Amino acid sequence: MKIALYYRYIDPADLPAYDHLCAELQRAGVEALTVRDGDSVDGFDYLFSIGGDGTLLSSVQFIHSTHPDAFPPILGINFGHLGFLTTAGKENLATLVSDLLAGRFTLERRTLIRVERTDGGEQKMENYALNEVFLHRPEASSMLRTEVYVDDLYVATYAGDGVIVASPTGSTAYSLSCGGPILTPDCGCFVITPIGAHTLTLRPIIVPDSSRLRLATIPASHHAGTPATAEPFTLGMDSRRVTLYGSATLNLHRAPFAIHLIRMNTQNFFSAIRDKLMWGTEVRQ
Repeated sequence: MKIALYYRYIDPADLPAYDHLCAELQRAGVEALTVRDGDSVDGFDYLFSIGGDGTLLSSVQFIHSTHPDAFPPILGINFGHLGFLTTAGKENLATLVSDLLAGRFTLERRTLIRVERTDGGEQKMENYALNEVFLHRPEASSMLRTEVYVDDLYVATYAGDGVIVASPTGSTAYSLSCGGPILTPDCGCFVITPIGAHTLTLRPIIVPDSSRLRLATIPASHHAGTPATAEPFTLGMDSRRVTLYGSATLNLHRAPFAIHLIRMNTQNFFSAIRDKLMWGTEVRQ
């Protein structure tokens, strides 16, 4: 068995735990190699993401759209804080490797959002997001206006701080903090969530993930009759940020492939919600 170890940073206080993990893998006869940004993970059986949710989201960069089937399942080990997407913590390392080798886990299929810029702008792109894609207004502007289309049908112009398109995986992240609903990983939907909407009736909407979404930004005009200004705004794809200017048209749709997250048998989606979001926790005086 061959396992890729990926991390962005390990706190010195966590080095003993990391050394313990490497020792357990070596003891089990597993070939474990550290991978860095830009490396290939082809040929590995599993990818261990060591850190928090941000580290796991960053591992999406290893996907090659030309042969996505070669992308190994990801097992998130929480060396961070919340770790909602991770399935094991530093306290589970003693049994983690043996459980993995014995097959005591399940694979959760996770949808990716494919992002394409199609308006002919200088920054042409094609990328993938596991959690969400969002647009956010420039700091100097009072709002960002974005026309939203679903399957070429005009939905509305979202005026406010921005707009989020989240996958089921990302429904418990930025979208949730903006009032969006929680989606189970297998529900086959996207959620469109406004950020700081200037219209109180503008609410999150759930659409099938078979839909093709289009986001078209409208350049700002500070005064009536004056030319629109090409102010910078932010395009976010998980933890990545890109600065765009003026108007941009983005096509979003479900990627033709998915990734798999490893969930150890001691945990499931709802137990993760209870543990991480503290659902059902009694408040004691």
